[in-house]
Amino acid sequence: MPINTHVLTATDRELSWQETALCAQTSPDFFFPDPGSSTREAKRLCAACEGREACLEYALTHDERFGVWGGLSEQERHDLKRGSR
Repeated sequence: MPINTHVLTATDRELSWQETALCAQTSPDFFFPDPGSSTREAKRLCAACEGREACLEYALTHDERFGVWGGLSEQERHDLKRGSR
């Protein structure tokens, strides 16, 4: 039996969704717009991304306070967390 020389750590597994995420192929400015700017285009891209759920889970777990993560804005994530208490 071959020896696995690369053992995935918890962090590797937790972040593996980033390898195929559509946001990795786009400018970060798209997902971190200036205050008052539209998040519509970023959310549209998130909706088509297969990593959306993992991204949102990551953002909620790590209390990401800025940007669009998993298709939700800062306020939407805040409201989601508040509603789950």
